[in-house]
Amino acid sequence: MFELFGISAGLLAMFVGFGLLIGVLFGFFGMGGSFLVTPALLVMGYPSRVAVGSGLAFVFGTSVIATLKHRDLGQVDYKLGVSMIIGTTVGLEVGKEIVLYLEELGLAGNIISVTYVLLLGGIGAFVTYEALKGGDGDGGVSHDVEEDAEINADDIPEIAKKIQSYSLPPMITLRGGIQVSLWMVLLVAFATGLLSGFLGVGGGFIRMPALFYLIGVPVPIAVGTDLFEIMFSGGIGSFLYAQSGGVDLSIVAPLLAGSALGARVGSAATSIVNEDEIKIYFGLMLLLGALAVAVRQAGNYLGMGVLDYVSLALILGSALMVAGAVIYSALKSIRAPGSTGVTAD
Repeated sequence: MFELFGISAGLLAMFVGFGLLIGVLFGFFGMGGSFLVTPALLVMGYPSRVAVGSGLAFVFGTSVIATLKHRDLGQVDYKLGVSMIIGTTVGLEVGKEIVLYLEELGLAGNIISVTYVLLLGGIGAFVTYEALKGGDGDGGVSHDVEEDAEINADDIPEIAKKIQSYSLPPMITLRGGIQVSLWMVLLVAFATGLLSGFLGVGGGFIRMPALFYLIGVPVPIAVGTDLFEIMFSGGIGSFLYAQSGGVDLSIVAPLLAGSALGARVGSAATSIVNEDEIKIYFGLMLLLGALAVAVRQAGNYLGMGVLDYVSLALILGSALMVAGAVIYSALKSIRAPGSTGVTAD
């Protein structure tokens, strides 16, 4: 049988195709994709260390590609990104220490799994609900955010307005003229970093909605800035795992090959797909991800290996469905009369 990179042609094609789907989602939602890639590798029989390490390496490579595209579109707030990195780093360390303590008690696995499902499902349900109830002028921020453009107060979520009202120096000015206390940004970053370190994921599914709903950052900039931060966290994580042989290039290379195109398509789609559609797709993907993790956990508890494959089917199916919906909406926007959407290059 023909082999390349030490794996069969069929498996190679599957990794390339999966990378394409994840790349679209990654560029569109600003998520690391570890909650899709790592579980898929685990179900396929790869050791935990290789699954996590290769997932992080894939996240790093894809984040570089997608961040460059968002930079071209002017959707990266570097000041916010650096501030978030500082707070997230501290939160990650605290989250890791909590996990180590729970491992000593023998409670880590079950508590983390239940927390993951509840958090993933809860955020997914909240984002989907907010998007479905939102109408014109109700929390929908325009994608066309210019460097010096002021954001309309009606476009900012109520929670974010409350956080912005705390004038605790030093204050920083973000893209769109948003002013917020640096301490509030660091607090949000610490909280998302804590959850990321506790759950062992990149945290994009936590950080991206936090930037929008808590800080008031427009969704496209929240996505681009989140990717900028993931580029650093994914790089450090993959380097640490690579030192112990936890990065398998025969997995990472084909995944990156497929995601190179997908990430640029997904990044460009954020500028032409309706704002509410972004949030609906994001919420649905999180709900499906929560279901997949719940099914896998149930399979482990009941000793039913077949549920692992059901979980894998849910992961692949959700990626295919949501990526397809993103591409379809983008093409529909481009073909609409008078469309001035940005296409992927």
